[in-house]
Amino acid sequence: MPATVAVLGGTLRVGVADADLERIASESMKVSTRDLGPAIAHGVAGATTVAATMRAAAMAGIRFMATGGIGGVHRGHPEDQSADLEELARSPVAVFCAGAKIILDLRLTLERLESLAVPVLGYGCDEFPALYTARSGRRVSARVDGPADAARCIAVAWQTRAAGIVVAVPPPAELEGAEELARQASEELNDLTGAAVTPGLLARMAELSGGRSLDINVELVINNARVAARVAKAFFSQLAVVTHDG
Repeated sequence: MPATVAVLGGTLRVGVADADLERIASESMKVSTRDLGPAIAHGVAGATTVAATMRAAAMAGIRFMATGGIGGVHRGHPEDQSADLEELARSPVAVFCAGAKIILDLRLTLERLESLAVPVLGYGCDEFPALYTARSGRRVSARVDGPADAARCIAVAWQTRAAGIVVAVPPPAELEGAEELARQASEELNDLTGAAVTPGLLARMAELSGGRSLDINVELVINNARVAARVAKAFFSQLAVVTHDG
């Protein structure tokens, strides 16, 4: 059963009602792992980042989650690294995404994931997607083909290391000129810092693309969730067979 993670009413919730989702969309603050304590204590409405969602999922015993794109190392500012990367090294959750956000330095992001020993599995692809495009010029650490293959690789990876796994799923549609738009947004908003960087750059890309990037983002999130559900089903089916045979 799918569940949305959020901070509401002084509680970290795994599963929220439609009315709660509307409230989060209209008045929430961005909540990463470091912000969970204050956000819960102060009773704010919080939309959780990939890092915070992973932490909540791990606490609840959930092993599979879907998102748009993970965070990473920012272009021109290698010191600015998303907490998503460190959380992937800690929480045993498989994160299904369309790669990392194209506004990032994908080379450094993948190198950091390698240093943290986080597997980056390409779902039916050899190249790491860049959110709005299937091609980034960067290879994944391993390719998986179909739910059963992905489930097997994830299961064995967790047997050898109880930490996060990136499952990179190519987007079902691509944004024309995505790299050029990302470069323009980064150059125009180079003075942004901290938590404002990612939402600011993505908002600017939405403006530059006439809203097309938002439409594609919705499509790819749905696609990622669909793939995550299929792999989760295969994973637990395989687990049930092993348990029964044992």
